[in-house]
Amino acid sequence: MKRIERHTCWDGSQSVWRHASTTLGCDMNFAIFVPAHEDGERLPVIYWLSGLTANEQNFITKAGAQRYAAEHKVILVAPDTSPRGDGVANDPAYDLGQGAGFYLNATQPPWSAHFRMQDYVAMELPDLIEAHFPTNDRRSIMGHSMGGHGALVTALRNPGRYLAVSAFAPIVAPSQVPWGEKAFTAYLGANRSAWAEWDATALLASASERLPILIDQGDEDEYLDTQLRPWLFTKEAEHFGHPVRLRRHPGYDHSYYFVASFIDEHIAHHARALRA
Repeated sequence: MKRIERHTCWDGSQSVWRHASTTLGCDMNFAIFVPAHEDGERLPVIYWLSGLTANEQNFITKAGAQRYAAEHKVILVAPDTSPRGDGVANDPAYDLGQGAGFYLNATQPPWSAHFRMQDYVAMELPDLIEAHFPTNDRRSIMGHSMGGHGALVTALRNPGRYLAVSAFAPIVAPSQVPWGEKAFTAYLGANRSAWAEWDATALLASASERLPILIDQGDEDEYLDTQLRPWLFTKEAEHFGHPVRLRRHPGYDHSYYFVASFIDEHIAHHARALRA
């Protein structure tokens, strides 16, 4: 690993690192905030997954999360949203290719050569973090938009690995909305039966654990009715007895202004589970 950026923040350390990912076959960046702690003390980790077009910088520079991570003494990790590089497949559109990994393992060429973001965020990255930073074995996961989709799917696909999950304005049912239909067709093929294992709403039927799920959604979000549709998830969760709390906020849109307004409550939600 190579550290490419470091800043003191709320008495902790905000840094960005680059490493060669064997899962993705390219170099990847991740950001990590480590709060001030005692020598030998090991801390729980919250993983943050960002949305379309973002990278590791968006969350650490816009959300204001470090203050609350320092308060609760949790580590924050924010990876990039996709593999990148000259040899990595791409598309001119913002919602496919580099910057739009959708946190799945692609099966279709040319994407299957590099786009294995699920294995990266659920396995390779945590192994790396736990080998090089003062962590314990307690993890949780959250995200925004496409990253909210990624957080929900990753938690539901990996029972026992995370203690809590939350999301801001997530794509909860990608099989039923244009963003997801486009990405899933490209990455997974036209057979819709293969899409269910990457759709949070579909995964609820087979979920073997009941994590505390918090979802925040702005009522002025321009994508609410066309791409997000959180009620599809909450209806299915209610049917299968899966506890989920959906909070709708009048006046808020899809931006990081929305994320920054409620990130303190999300970190507190995770801290309670991580410290229990």
